[in-house]
Amino acid sequence: MSQTILSLKDVTIFQEGNAILSNVNLDVKHGDFLYIIGKTGSGKSSLMKTLYADLDLNNGEGTIVDYDLRTLKEKDIPYLRRKLGIVFQDFKLLPDRNVHDNLEFVLRATGWSEKEEIQVKIEEVLDKVGMKSMTGKMPHQLSGGEQQRVAIARALLNDPELILADEPTGNLDPQTSVEVMEVLKSINQNGKTIIMATHDYALIMKYPAKTLKCENGQLFEVVQRTV
Repeated sequence: MSQTILSLKDVTIFQEGNAILSNVNLDVKHGDFLYIIGKTGSGKSSLMKTLYADLDLNNGEGTIVDYDLRTLKEKDIPYLRRKLGIVFQDFKLLPDRNVHDNLEFVLRATGWSEKEEIQVKIEEVLDKVGMKSMTGKMPHQLSGGEQQRVAIARALLNDPELILADEPTGNLDPQTSVEVMEVLKSINQNGKTIIMATHDYALIMKYPAKTLKCENGQLFEVVQRTV
């Protein structure tokens, strides 16, 4: 039986003191691919931020990669995030460092020290996203899609149990979005669990998977129509 990697029970999601999602119940298993959809302001990003402990969980029960979100101490948040790969809409690459040095910075910040091991790991994750030949490029020399591929590689550095992708194609054109989605699907097919918040319905139709919708303060599963 698949192991649960995320469990939320009767959770209320708050943003700036206001409840924006209530009675959230969610169970995600190892290897799942899950979409979270909804209009801007419906709670998608607040839910994602709660999962990586940028927002506190004050109501209900929640566990993620064996961490209890209700009792999580601030000193443990960095350790939680090492077990998560987080991909943002705006890439968040360091503009003054090339691709290699962006990834090396993350590894050294999370305790890696052996130069050879760092090099092997960087090559490994860049190979997975098709960016192995771009190690010397600066972020401004890359297209949006290439920057997002590097961001996905960065999310893979510490072999996370779960990848949280918050609107990863939000700043990309349709063709580039498809290319990034192919990378994410390949990573999922190799066993990684992915939760992706998106408003890109064309991608959901092209790459169907379990889909949850934030609407009117609730989170519920959407049954996709097949043509």
